[in-house]
Amino acid sequence: MKSMNETETDAATLAADLAKAARRASHALARASGAVKNDALKRLAAALREGQAALIAENLRDLEAAESGGMGAANLDRLKLTPARIEAMAHGVEEIIALKDPVGAIESLDIRPNGLQVGRMRIPLGVICIIYESRPNVTIDAGALCIKSGNAPILKGGKEAFHTNLALVALMRASLEGAGLPPDCVQAVATADREVMNALIRRDQEIDLVIPRGGEGLIRHVTANATVPVIQHYKGVCHVYVHADADVAMAAEITLNAKVQRPGVCNALETLLVHREVAPAFFAKAGPLLEAAGVELRGDQRTRALWPGQARRTEAATEDDWSAEYLDLVLAVRVVDDFEMAIAHILRYGSGHTEAIVTKDYETSLRFLREVPSSCVLVNASTRFNDGFELGLGAEIGISTSKLHAYGPMGLEELTTRKFIVLGHGQVRT
Repeated sequence: MKSMNETETDAATLAADLAKAARRASHALARASGAVKNDALKRLAAALREGQAALIAENLRDLEAAESGGMGAANLDRLKLTPARIEAMAHGVEEIIALKDPVGAIESLDIRPNGLQVGRMRIPLGVICIIYESRPNVTIDAGALCIKSGNAPILKGGKEAFHTNLALVALMRASLEGAGLPPDCVQAVATADREVMNALIRRDQEIDLVIPRGGEGLIRHVTANATVPVIQHYKGVCHVYVHADADVAMAAEITLNAKVQRPGVCNALETLLVHREVAPAFFAKAGPLLEAAGVELRGDQRTRALWPGQARRTEAATEDDWSAEYLDLVLAVRVVDDFEMAIAHILRYGSGHTEAIVTKDYETSLRFLREVPSSCVLVNASTRFNDGFELGLGAEIGISTSKLHAYGPMGLEELTTRKFIVLGHGQVRT
């Protein structure tokens, strides 16, 4: 058995090798034309479709291990690959191909009084270490977005999807090589050893950015221990506020979709706030729909008194429920006295991810948009729309809850930065 020092040395060596290889490869990718990068992505989309059976076989290995280890149904669903999901991944790559390449774009070219032209040019960030859990589609989304934006990713997926992720990264590396690019433009951490992650997030000489996606504990650990800059993707405690003048039928459908359509993702509804004046009518409409979908309630006293049928016997909400990210068919519900009480609740318990209001009042909707500081704020629409595809970005690399550099879904443009460019004709400073 290896000693702790030997294990740490092995992890540090592997992290150094990955980081240095990514840095070398990143230079070639940053110089690559849009046509070459798109060629690699076209090859990837084709490889996903052609390799469907092999991918599902590797995914089955992970599913069987996860199920035997006691993984819950919602997380098993996040982990599972199906033909439809693989096709969606391939289609997502094709959507990224169709997007305009931001690299090299010149913005705000202005002429100074001395005749200098001063502008900004978009460039890749460089090497990005992406740490994430369970969902295999993140591997393809992250890899494809990084290739298109000229960044070299090091992908550290969760151990639950170990075999699936390695198979997906192998397809990306082969696609890069087929397009004449270094395969090390995309790398996977081919070990579940946590010490490798700890070593990678301290390789600030080669790695430009760390993006952790997963549970709050993972993100806090990375933020506390990294010497590389971190974009945070904290938990999604998402709210829907049903205002006094809401269309009750619309509010019920939005609530059902936001909670039930895919409960195990970060933009799913976790806390429902309902104005006291509309609560009886809304609960009468939404209650049977949520109950039929198997949603368990955690209600405050007024909710439990007003909710129809069997749901009255649900658990009483505790203080912890208001800040909980269930990622399951569980919903916290609170009756509020007015708009101000709803906003105060969101500001206190929300995670800055996604909030929605259902209202027919224009001024109220504008107030909600102005006063709620979350990364995506919606009026009369489901929280499930806070997603790169749905917002027109193509795939996303994550939903940032950090306000610096990027806030909300991170698409191609958010994976670049801007440098100053200056065009002169012999000017010197006096």
